[in-house]
Amino acid sequence: MKELIITKNDENQRLDKFLLKYMNKSTKAFIYKMLRKKRIKLNSKKAEGNEIIKDGDILTFYISDETISSFMEEKVLEKIKIHFTPVYEDENILVVFKPVGILSHPEKKDDKNTLTDEILYYLYEKGEYKKDSPFTPSVCNRLDRNTCGLIIAAKNLMASQEINKAIKENKTEKYYLTVVYGNTKKEDTLKGYHTKNEKTNEVIITEFEREGSKEAITKYKTLKQKNGYSLLEVNLVTGRSHQIRAHLSSYGFYLIGDRKYGKNNINNIFSEKFNLKNQFLISYKLIWKQNEGPLSYLYNKTFECKIPKELKTITDYIFNNNVS
Repeated sequence: MKELIITKNDENQRLDKFLLKYMNKSTKAFIYKMLRKKRIKLNSKKAEGNEIIKDGDILTFYISDETISSFMEEKVLEKIKIHFTPVYEDENILVVFKPVGILSHPEKKDDKNTLTDEILYYLYEKGEYKKDSPFTPSVCNRLDRNTCGLIIAAKNLMASQEINKAIKENKTEKYYLTVVYGNTKKEDTLKGYHTKNEKTNEVIITEFEREGSKEAITKYKTLKQKNGYSLLEVNLVTGRSHQIRAHLSSYGFYLIGDRKYGKNNINNIFSEKFNLKNQFLISYKLIWKQNEGPLSYLYNKTFECKIPKELKTITDYIFNNNVS
């Protein structure tokens, strides 16, 4: 017999889902068989599997330790170099600055050294994550590999549920900084329809809806303008893949350094002078607007990161000099 006490990190999920994470090599059929035969009980009572577990609940396993171990595959955590910079951290969430060149999540099975991997190792080293924990800390929003800026991660299941809910309900305001070639309006709201070609990994923004497209809304405010360039603060209302780059490009405003949607002759200027190899785009500010639930203590809190030195050098050059 083995007893397991549910902690705050694992509450508010279905019992069957928890068990499938805890014994991560077992099948649903095995889990339900053990519940049906009362080999797994919840608070000393027969359970169906659809119960929502709470902090302090007791699971009793009338299964041998050898059998339980055979269904548990220990997670492998290799030592990994940390590239991100923590911006804010408490017992529930971790907000970090992701540099250019790092994947937010694995995109393919063999992708390694992603931001997710780094955060897991970081929390493991701090003693806030254990290899046998049913919940794995997770990154809740993503940035393209070559976009730098703020990423928010959940340390526990409650935080993961609340962050994902806030993002879905547009209760997080996300602001980006970018430099585009072209003279933009003082401020504007761009609306269109977003279609992604998965084979080419390219996005098209159209004025009218078409099959498979999704609405895209992008707001911007012009902060500085000089020499034919504009420094913009962009607020993403919807969060589509490549949205800022493709949406601004569709209006004739090209991000400097953007090899996919930008202008080669403009990109070459900044590549040669500043070695800029990717789009000038940084997710620099995030405001938490969810005022209900367990994370309501974050209401109206602003998370902000510094602009990397290499990007600030470019803005100083453009807006403080005469660029030919």
